[in-house]
Amino acid sequence: MSALILELKQGESMILNGAVIRFKTRTRLELNTQARFLFGKQIMREEEATSPARRAYYALQQAYIGAEPERPGALVVARALISAFRDEAGPEGRPGWEAMLTASAEEAGFEALKLARQMMRAEEFVAVRS
Repeated sequence: MSALILELKQGESMILNGAVIRFKTRTRLELNTQARFLFGKQIMREEEATSPARRAYYALQQAYIGAEPERPGALVVARALISAFRDEAGPEGRPGWEAMLTASAEEAGFEALKLARQMMRAEEFVAVRS
């Protein structure tokens, strides 16, 4: 079994299996078992969910790292939100939403979050060009 080594900065936060952890000092952490976690800039606050891709990311985040009893409901909300955005998207945007929906349906939460981050970057690129 291989371990995952994470190095976190002082003041950085991590959500591990639904628990929020804030590091008071620079920390090196070794995870020896599988866990659901996000840290640092991967964590989005609700007030930052200001665009379709950001709203989808926040919903997927809640489904991925929320408290165990809340995760199934959060996943239903995330899928419904992604489906609505997919249906509103033009032909060039639809494949990204479809991939995100597929990943969430397969309960590949971290992969769905990565796809949402790609969509966020695409939104930012379009906003800058406009």
